[in-house]
Amino acid sequence: MSGDERVVSPSADGEEQVIEAALRPKRLDDFIGQERVREQLSLVLQSAVRRGRPPDHIMLSGPPGLGKTTLSMIIAAELGQPLRISSGPAIERAGDLAAVLSTLAEGEVLFLDEIHRMARPAEEMLYVAMEDFRVDVVVGKGPGATAIPLDISPFTLVGATTRAGLLPAPLRDRFGFVAHMDFYEPAELEIIIRRSAGLLGVDIDGDGATEIARRSRGTPRIANRLLRRVRDYAEVRADGVVTRDLARAALTLYEVDEEGLDRLDRAVLGSVLRRFGGGPVGLSTLAVSVGEEPETVEVVAEPFLVRQGFLARTPRGRVATAAAWEHMGLTPPPAPHHGVITAATLFDAPDDDPE
Repeated sequence: MSGDERVVSPSADGEEQVIEAALRPKRLDDFIGQERVREQLSLVLQSAVRRGRPPDHIMLSGPPGLGKTTLSMIIAAELGQPLRISSGPAIERAGDLAAVLSTLAEGEVLFLDEIHRMARPAEEMLYVAMEDFRVDVVVGKGPGATAIPLDISPFTLVGATTRAGLLPAPLRDRFGFVAHMDFYEPAELEIIIRRSAGLLGVDIDGDGATEIARRSRGTPRIANRLLRRVRDYAEVRADGVVTRDLARAALTLYEVDEEGLDRLDRAVLGSVLRRFGGGPVGLSTLAVSVGEEPETVEVVAEPFLVRQGFLARTPRGRVATAAAWEHMGLTPPPAPHHGVITAATLFDAPDDDPE
């Protein structure tokens, strides 16, 4: 099961992005959650509008599905400027970036998603463009090549990344405002769900919204997706009204439990607990036991399990916590080193798996 196939995946395909566009808030005052980021960003934008100049370049970092693209659209709307959208992987050469930058109008907002995946030559060109609003276009090849400086209009770059640690320091330092977006609280997700339900024409009560919110893994994208799946269930198998009991029945059908764990999450936990006595177990062995690739387990399932306190990474391998035993309804074996996280094991594992 790939990450994109899961109902609790924080990623979105092309069709879902179209649906998301209809649900996105258009102004900063309508954006729910991320209170500190909203307040800081509001000051940056209002100050720029009063000065009549583009604001500092803006970096948005955080896990997928938290609203980085939405905020970039809001930034352009608040500034009253058009938005140009591209992504790091799409810019493979410096010439690709020069073509985009040279056509920007003064004050225009350029959004680069997954900016950490940009090609190195384009990245080096971006340094100069961000600081001096200039690009150097190379004409010719070999010893006869000539760099022609080309002035570009002042613009605002909004970069988004899910892996801020991969950004080189020279690029990171050129952003005047850096915001890290955190996972949402259930109460915030409940507000988002009720707003989305109104836009989608879904009849939902407070308890139904609460039930969906608590299983949404702190991510608005997942909350909206679960809302649509519950809506489908309500329209086909009930009277169309989303209540707590109906939401529970629908999400049980889609294999999303009370903590937001899906089939893959529970398979990983179940394997650590039942087959390996709570661990430790290496990544490769764990992946084989659940029939998945190691990368799928490490990138798709493991981060949420660690964040929820069900799994811990140690130098000897993955170890289940007491919360994992309780959530899966299992009793840990009596041996003290099985299924119990002690102070000696509660530290970060190295990047390399023990296997």
